Amino acid sequence: MSGPFPGIAGLDMYALVDGGCRVEVIPSRGALVTRMTVDGDEVLYLDEATVADPAKNVRGGIPVLFPIAGPLPGDTYPAERQTYSMPQHGFARRLPWKVRQAEESLLVVGLSSSEETLRQFPWEFDAQLTFSLVGTRLTLDFDVENRDRRPLPLHLGYHPYFRVAEAMKARATVETNATHAWDNRLKREVPFTGLDLTRDEVDLHLRDHSGPGTKLERGPGSRPVHLSWSPEFRLLVVWTLKGKDFVCVEPWTAAAGALATGEGLLHVQPGERASLAFDIEA
Repeated sequence: MSGPFPGIAGLDMYALVDGGCRVEVIPSRGALVTRMTVDGDEVLYLDEATVADPAKNVRGGIPVLFPIAGPLPGDTYPAERQTYSMPQHGFARRLPWKVRQAEESLLVVGLSSSEETLRQFPWEFDAQLTFSLVGTRLTLDFDVENRDRRPLPLHLGYHPYFRVAEAMKARATVETNATHAWDNRLKREVPFTGLDLTRDEVDLHLRDHSGPGTKLERGPGSRPVHLSWSPEFRLLVVWTLKGKDFVCVEPWTAAAGALATGEGLLHVQPGERASLAFDIEA
């Protein structure tokens, strides 16, 4: 078993290594992948100050969005004749995950329902996240078991911050065949005719991206990033801010608010499991 070492702010960090590729993960900070390097090329962006401050949402790495991706209307949703509150992107990225297995190129962490999760999400569950590194491909396998007596709603997303220098955004591209999107800045549906990553803010939810993956070109001097995912991921979100050296390319299983609207929401039957994979190759 590969043990942890002190990372950012002294938090226990685990490293996965295969050849010239290295991935670092902090289980106690929402099972956050903080770094991925391939032969010295930094694939991910990270604001370390947000990792060090537990009161802040981390900006950078690969946050895990569960049991919701995006915000709920008014941060609330109905269940069992009650109203529950949950902040944007859910609780998985804020809570500590327990290490279940650690090897040179494999890390398995788990998050089970607790008093804290049940106050926000009244279902018993066990979630397991397996990080595996083969060559320059990092796979995140999310597995959830429904330990409740009712169907478990499942809304999952990932929020990877890929390092794209501000000066390279005019030449950066995300492959997609989408034709319409939800513009989260304008709060309305818009026709999609392409990405201009140099704008002050881009926050587009591509409704009809049909492929189980995409390619991010990060500009000359940086490796392209090939992404692939399970078919359950139906929505592709692209987000960036002017002056910041990142472009987020995010697969979600459903649009924001799905736990409240039911639109596109997946369910896991009592006693059953669901497994979804997300691959990043640079």
